[in-house]
Amino acid sequence: MENNNNTFKVINDEGKEILCDILFTFDSEETKKSYIVYTDNSKDAEGNIQVYASIYDPKQDNPRLEPIETEQEWKIIETILDTLQEEIKKKTTNKNSGDNSEQ
Repeated sequence: MENNNNTFKVINDEGKEILCDILFTFDSEETKKSYIVYTDNSKDAEGNIQVYASIYDPKQDNPRLEPIETEQEWKIIETILDTLQEEIKKKTTNKNSGDNSEQ
């Protein structure tokens, strides 16, 4: 993983370099691990941007992405993603409802 501020490059299984955007990172008190949530901006069959998560060590100069292997870890990440998605929806709804006021 080559990190450049909010982006990093990875090499896929075919040896192709892929640029990824870091969505957020966090440390879990529960697992005592650091996680990175990111996207390569590709879309799934329904047109949704694909999001990935991995374990990493932020103290390393060139950290390796490690797979998340437990259901507990995925639940933590899903909870955070759901919370962020709800916050974004609320902000969008509040912003849009404020724009429609008549004077």
